[in-house]
Amino acid sequence: MPRMVRVRQTFARPRVADIPRRVAETLAAGNLPITRGDTVAVGAGSRGIANIDVIVGATVRYLKDLGARPFVFPAMGSHGGGTADGQLDVLAHYGITEATMGCPVRATMDVVQVGEALGLPVWLDKLASEADWIGVVNRVKPHTDFKGSIESGLFKMMTIGLGKWKGALQYHRANVNHGYETVITSVGREMLAKARIGFGVGIVENGYDETGHIEAFNAAELEAGERRLLKDAREWMARLPFKQIDILIVEEIGKNVSGSGMDTNVIGRPTNPHEPFPADPKILWIVALDITDESYGNATGIGNADFAARRLVDKIDMKPTLINCITACSPGMAKIPATYDTDREAIETALSCIGLTQPEKARVVRIKNTLMLGELEVSEAYLPEISKRGDLTTLGEPTPFGFDAGGAIHHL
Repeated sequence: MPRMVRVRQTFARPRVADIPRRVAETLAAGNLPITRGDTVAVGAGSRGIANIDVIVGATVRYLKDLGARPFVFPAMGSHGGGTADGQLDVLAHYGITEATMGCPVRATMDVVQVGEALGLPVWLDKLASEADWIGVVNRVKPHTDFKGSIESGLFKMMTIGLGKWKGALQYHRANVNHGYETVITSVGREMLAKARIGFGVGIVENGYDETGHIEAFNAAELEAGERRLLKDAREWMARLPFKQIDILIVEEIGKNVSGSGMDTNVIGRPTNPHEPFPADPKILWIVALDITDESYGNATGIGNADFAARRLVDKIDMKPTLINCITACSPGMAKIPATYDTDREAIETALSCIGLTQPEKARVVRIKNTLMLGELEVSEAYLPEISKRGDLTTLGEPTPFGFDAGGAIHHL
């Protein structure tokens, strides 16, 4: 095996110092239509967003200070096993409960039709439809399935999230015919026109998985605002430091890491064959070793790995994994890769498949997950390039791979 050296990457690092204050200030500046006594449904999703409980809680407090009557609801499609209780559990895991929010948290999988787009009904969460106003709170970031000027964020939440499982299933099928950006833009615009969308709170994270920016928009400004935030998100996004990689070792995949288990923008592999996707970086083989506890066995994205450790595969709950993948019309993301009893076996087998390159000279990168790229391990083969890069710093000397007696890798 090659020897590995720990490396620190430097990314842009804008940060929001006082999150509750920023939320209140941007909502106050947003020219919102909400007045005293109005009920407001605040949608929160299933992504692992930094400080999401603080941001949603601050939104609720601002609305209560206005004299409005907010409640939080899960704005997610088929996640949480596609059940109301399962989606409440997802929110609770992120610290979003009635006790922490200071308001009701309500869930249903029932939807009502509020409009039509692309010849299809536009669906809205029934509880949200009964409120005077709806607010959506979500991170704006490059999508894992497609490239466009609107990708993952407030429009996606208004489409997939507010549409619940019924909407998510319909829209993902429509994506096969129309393309993701067309569907999300068309449905989002119809939702803005027909549903009582009072505001959106867009969050942009920096390359260290920290809250870099928060901005609220009223319905009229929401689309242009999201397009602007996506440019910042793409610029600040953490990336792997090299374009050519023989083997990427991923210690953990997970739904709280990315909706696709491993962020496809990081690994350069798409989740479906229906959309063009840049193969950047070019990774020959990916080895996945474990899955986060927060995923509850949902291993969506495991199909993007080529080799896996038994400890990951044994934790997979195939029912929610299939619900998620089939809803997204991406069955390949549930495929189980070549599985080995130990981390060591999986990595050694990957090294045997890199062609004529000697294993000790292989270009290997090891990360904890695709969110945490500030510090990682790389093989000695990259040292000449690192010496010329101002954004990379070595943190010690090259050392052999570390495994315990059972063949499990020592954690980063």
